[in-house]
Amino acid sequence: MTAFILLNPLFLIWTGFVAAVSDIVLQVGGITPFTTIDFPGRLAAVIFCQGCPWRCQYCHNRHLLPAGENGKYPWEEVLRWLETRRGLLEGVVFSGGEPLLQRQLPEAVEQLHRDGFEVALHTSGVYPERLRKILPSVEWVGLDIKAPFDEYDVITGGGNGERVRDSLGFVLAFGKAHELRCTLDPDFFNVERAEKMARQLVEMGANHLVLQSCRDEVHRRKRPVSKEIIASFERFLPSVTCRL
Repeated sequence: MTAFILLNPLFLIWTGFVAAVSDIVLQVGGITPFTTIDFPGRLAAVIFCQGCPWRCQYCHNRHLLPAGENGKYPWEEVLRWLETRRGLLEGVVFSGGEPLLQRQLPEAVEQLHRDGFEVALHTSGVYPERLRKILPSVEWVGLDIKAPFDEYDVITGGGNGERVRDSLGFVLAFGKAHELRCTLDPDFFNVERAEKMARQLVEMGANHLVLQSCRDEVHRRKRPVSKEIIASFERFLPSVTCRL
């Protein structure tokens, strides 16, 4: 997931655009106004939804973890701003936090489609049934695979990896355009865990994985990952991309 840039709320007023009143409630904690990497093949904006049920050790958007009662931007203001991007942006990415925590995300997706935007979803897979229901409505999915399914509690602070296994199964069965990616925490991953996770993915029918680095909390520098760990993924998966 990309880093976010907060928009000045006054900018949303200065545009002077008037959008239809929306009854959709979405907790939006931040916006990246332009990205070329978060929605492959599209110029897009990223909407960061507030709230996540997991507490991953390496999370770089910790301020988005608490759900709270209100996001930083009302959804109506986000829509007004997106109106000014018509003809410039092709898509909108919902990221987080965990966007599937938002009960009205399906309605927001449909609203964006009516406005002429394609939609991508970044998710941890924590809500497999919600993911299954929204899959037909999005053009692309980025699914985080954080650890071997049976060791998710170590990374997420108690999360159930079987939920992610189910989510992955839905994505693969649906044939939705997607990317599987894993943030490599060097305090967690070793050769054995890398091999186990790679085997689990292959057994489910996955054939590609993107490896990403995590950053230390103090200096925000990328933490190095051993070549042996990377080689362990490459030994079992047909295709591995490194963004380290």
